[in-house]
Amino acid sequence: MEHIKVAIIGSGPAGYTAAIYNARAELKPVVFAGEKSGGQLMWTTEVENFPGFTDGKPGPELMTEMRQQAEKFGADIRDQFITKVDFSAHPFKLQIADKEEVTADAVIIATGAESRMLGIPGEKELLGRGVSVCAVCDAAFFKDKTVFIAGGGDAAMEDALALTKFAKEVTLVHRRDKFRASKIMQDRVLSNDKVKVMYNAEVTEIMGKPMVQKIRIKQDGQENEYPTNGFFLAIGHKPMTKLFSDQIELDETGYIVTNTSKMSTSMTSVEGVFAAGDAVDFRYRQAITAAGMGCAAALDAERWLEK
Repeated sequence: MEHIKVAIIGSGPAGYTAAIYNARAELKPVVFAGEKSGGQLMWTTEVENFPGFTDGKPGPELMTEMRQQAEKFGADIRDQFITKVDFSAHPFKLQIADKEEVTADAVIIATGAESRMLGIPGEKELLGRGVSVCAVCDAAFFKDKTVFIAGGGDAAMEDALALTKFAKEVTLVHRRDKFRASKIMQDRVLSNDKVKVMYNAEVTEIMGKPMVQKIRIKQDGQENEYPTNGFFLAIGHKPMTKLFSDQIELDETGYIVTNTSKMSTSMTSVEGVFAAGDAVDFRYRQAITAAGMGCAAALDAERWLEK
């Protein structure tokens, strides 16, 4: 049975950053990247808010370079899925698909989160081509454009406010007759002249080629098409942590609970198992914060192993 010093599960900014740090520390980390490595940035056309790239960088290109940087320092990156873990005893056991089992002295979980989708025609096909799951990331691309947002919670309000700084018109589409968002967030959004609201409505289709051109909305039993340059999903995120549900502590929404003591910011409820990125972070969900958390997890793991 193969034994690994540090196993990293996940391959977004958190996983690759952890791999870079642990590889430079000569811990020979193995990254289980999954068959589609790179995380949510693989669906992002242009990343303009990651420091160091004045002209921005396509999401897939940024993730490819992070992977190559980790490999340069000696990280072993495998496009394999971990399907089962056992953290009940040390060393920890990891099952690779239906194949072999490996053991590890320390584990860093960086499986990320995925945006909740509506499951409507055109949604996946146009993701990154006018359909976005991150207004903070993509708002600047819609300067003087018309956009729609699906959602009614605080996340949708935050997205709407981010978009009003650039877009010409922002329309919130909500399936109920009132928002779930906090009163203060609603007041900020509804007092903005750029914002329109469609209550008791739902988006049923997104159309356009190669970019979003219009959407179909059902409201009060009638369906109509509306021209638009962009469509934003703000109906929440789902942490990809089901694999660990019976192994470490998760909160009521599935996010991993980590230690915030002076000794570690990334240790989970199991000593020797660390977590970083969007599987932990329900607040910021940015590439740069995920990378920073990956750095912290790698340093925490290194210091724990030294002890």
